[in-house]
Amino acid sequence: MIERRFPRSLLIAGAVFLAALVLPAFVSGYGIRILNLALISAIAVIGLNFAFGYAGLITLAQAGFVGCGAYISAILSTSMGLTPWLSIPAAVVGSGIIAVAIGLPMLRLKGHYLALATLGFNVSFVIVATNWKTVMGGTDGISGIPPLALPGWPLATDHRYFYVLWGALAIATWCAWRIRNSHIGLAMIAVRDDEIATGAASVGVTRIKIQAFALSAIYAGLAGALFAHMTNFVAPDDFALSHSVIYLAMLIIGGEGSILGAIAGAIIVTFMPELMRDLGTAYLIVFGALMLLILIFLPKGLLSLVTIVGQRLKGRTTHAR
Repeated sequence: MIERRFPRSLLIAGAVFLAALVLPAFVSGYGIRILNLALISAIAVIGLNFAFGYAGLITLAQAGFVGCGAYISAILSTSMGLTPWLSIPAAVVGSGIIAVAIGLPMLRLKGHYLALATLGFNVSFVIVATNWKTVMGGTDGISGIPPLALPGWPLATDHRYFYVLWGALAIATWCAWRIRNSHIGLAMIAVRDDEIATGAASVGVTRIKIQAFALSAIYAGLAGALFAHMTNFVAPDDFALSHSVIYLAMLIIGGEGSILGAIAGAIIVTFMPELMRDLGTAYLIVFGALMLLILIFLPKGLLSLVTIVGQRLKGRTTHAR
């Protein structure tokens, strides 16, 4: 519902992105680092929205693809001496190619079988990264990853890097919106709603699934590459299965099938541990309870509250007339 209302969603997104431009002036050093992590997560979750929100593919491989992007860019920019401005696009393309390669056999599965297969990919990635020490650094990871830099203006600080991530998220959001409203996006939603009917209409169901899976990995690869050049260090634990579960939780909390919901969910879940720091590990109970309440009362995510409130206000206005 929200995605189809282009003028309203565009105004909301534009206002949010413009407001975000002044955030670094009001956020501390540690706070801006958390905000940068939230923006990186938002890019990865927008990608997950293609596979899970639009195409209905239950995937637990997003953190693995984020890791692919991070390690590809890290290896190219350290061992091979490639500039980050070239290693990041290479990481994005490489993540997409990997997704297509494993998606061709994997996407023949459905439901929880597909979830287990993608889970296996994420676990396998961590195992390979942990044991392939000569290339991926093993448990020591890869350090000394060069930061992004413009001529005469290094982007090594968190406040400067925020604008890089802000621009990347803005472009990623715009591209996602264009894809959502293209025939590819509509075909993904058709596959999710009724796969048999979509196949009967001479639409290549497998092809659409692979496209959704590849787009999910491309966005994840971009997020991973940006993460690598922000932290200047990557290790296998940064892309464990638990991170894939968190990405999925971000999408469900914000609102699956919604680009703005993906962004909102990423920001909320990233900042939640910091806002509930006084609770210690008990915040996990609060997080679990929040997930349960959303699944029961707001299955479309927190962003559906906008639609619900709007409908009620419209109903009251109509009744008053």
